[in-house]
Amino acid sequence: MRTVSLKIPDELDDRMEATARKRGVSKSELVRKAVARYLPKAGSSSGVSFLQRAGRLIGCVEGPTDLSTNPRHLRGYGE
Repeated sequence: MRTVSLKIPDELDDRMEATARKRGVSKSELVRKAVARYLPKAGSSSGVSFLQRAGRLIGCVEGPTDLSTNPRHLRGYGE
């Protein structure tokens, strides 16, 4: 197993220490688990596009449907 050194703010270290103590693990084990959950597995790709992930949000708000094409909505943009 390799050793990695990093610097973290005191507040984050305090939170890590409290969480590690609460779970009954070392801070090293807590960091290993957090990094493993954060990083994708080697050779894997979710294959899911942003559109697929956010698709359920399309149409969930009300308002003008032509914001990107109607010049009236673009008046003054960038000025």
